[in-house]
Amino acid sequence: MQFNRSRFREKLKETLKAVLPIIAIVLILSFTIAPISPSILLSFLVGAVLLIVGMLFFSIGAEVAMTPMGERVGTTMTKSRKLLIMILCSFIMGFIITISEPDLQVLAEQVPSVPNMTLILAVALGVGCFLVIALLRMLFSIALSHMLLFFYIIIFALAFFVPKDFLSVAFDSGGVTTGPMTVPFIMAFGIGISAIRSDKHAADDSFGLVSLCSIGPILAVLILGMIYHPESADYVPKSIPNVENSVELWTLFSSGIPTYIEEMAVSLLPIIVFFAIFQIVSRDIKKKALIRIIVGLIYTYIGLVLFLTGVNVGFMPAGNYLGHVIAGLPYAWIIVPIGMMIGYFIVLAEPAVFVLTKQVEEITSGAISAKAMGLSLSIGVSASLGLAMIRVLTGISIMWFLIPGYAIALILTLFVPKIFTAIAFDSGGVASGPMTATFLLPFAMGACDAIGGNIVADAFGVVAMVAMTPLITIQILGLIYRIKEDKLHKEAVLQHTYTEVYGDMEIIEL
Repeated sequence: MQFNRSRFREKLKETLKAVLPIIAIVLILSFTIAPISPSILLSFLVGAVLLIVGMLFFSIGAEVAMTPMGERVGTTMTKSRKLLIMILCSFIMGFIITISEPDLQVLAEQVPSVPNMTLILAVALGVGCFLVIALLRMLFSIALSHMLLFFYIIIFALAFFVPKDFLSVAFDSGGVTTGPMTVPFIMAFGIGISAIRSDKHAADDSFGLVSLCSIGPILAVLILGMIYHPESADYVPKSIPNVENSVELWTLFSSGIPTYIEEMAVSLLPIIVFFAIFQIVSRDIKKKALIRIIVGLIYTYIGLVLFLTGVNVGFMPAGNYLGHVIAGLPYAWIIVPIGMMIGYFIVLAEPAVFVLTKQVEEITSGAISAKAMGLSLSIGVSASLGLAMIRVLTGISIMWFLIPGYAIALILTLFVPKIFTAIAFDSGGVASGPMTATFLLPFAMGACDAIGGNIVADAFGVVAMVAMTPLITIQILGLIYRIKEDKLHKEAVLQHTYTEVYGDMEIIEL
């Protein structure tokens, strides 16, 4: 199968534009206020190359395979008109895709006092249940804003009964669950379901699945926190690489690749098995399209292996070390504007952001451009990183930021068009992906360690902050869009009224 050359060049250009600013920022910092050893710098640069190639393969694979798979499952399942089958398929799909999500596995290893598999299964159960709820919302046209308000009231009520050290982890879990594996499939699944609807709200309802699926993990982990009562805040960051020559550098990365080859094989296997069974039962996909999907899955697999190797071996240690060095400076406050600058650019390096912005532009027929979406996300994540760095320096509870932030976001849902609300809450989950978990979280951990703070309470929560601010910025974009639309409508009405009264008479000024 040949991928269109112009599309390939377009994907490569997007990837370079996303990653090069981050590389530039790290290089400028390393040669000025935050000197790092040559081994860390070389590891970072090799990791950056793997990241670029991995993102390129992943974005092609997601377009060729994951998106069509989600759309086919959603459309075929809804055509069956059997509610029980639709509910069962939705739950199974949400459950297995969550287990396949690499970001969740990374977070599970870092959470104290809760067994990894217990956390993963609980979160997967939460996503499965809320994907069913999201499906029912679409089928019965229930307002997303009402559901968000209802469930977030429950979340913040439960938060008062959970230990302080566990709050940040609980809210982080909602962000890491909606990563590069889940977003393309779930969003396409929503588009597939809405495609068979003919009502005017079908396009609006195709979004919102990611936002609801982000709620399930938060509730699940909050309940786990109440059960396990974690008391330990001990966390040991990954060791900083120390390589003396090119052979050791190659050994560092080559030893990591087999790990991620195995991890991603295990992660993709449940999705492949589910889709194979679905294809055997429905026989909905033609041979040519099926071959294309298989090739796309191979692209996705290669891309994720290279991506995760690059960020885990190269980016994560560099992020941790940079945060430690900058926070250790006499003017530690400078980490706030630096964090904001990194946040502005790093969100564009999230693989799932490409998928979201592209689908938003298509579903809205260009009314919401990918460029405007990207800018809004960058501004939101920049603000969130600034707030997250303030938390690291001061130790302020995350609830002082999350409660007013979500209150503003939920109030805005009453004034903006429905589609902007759905896109905004989807954007929160999409923005907080693997780049956040593997660079920004270690960056905050390194900074927190340097000032002697509580890493679990103060450094964790970066993902939650990144997931929160786009809810506000995207809805503000929607508010501006609505004001402009109302203004144009009023002008059109006045023009129509004037034409009816005066016809096409020319007005001559004396």
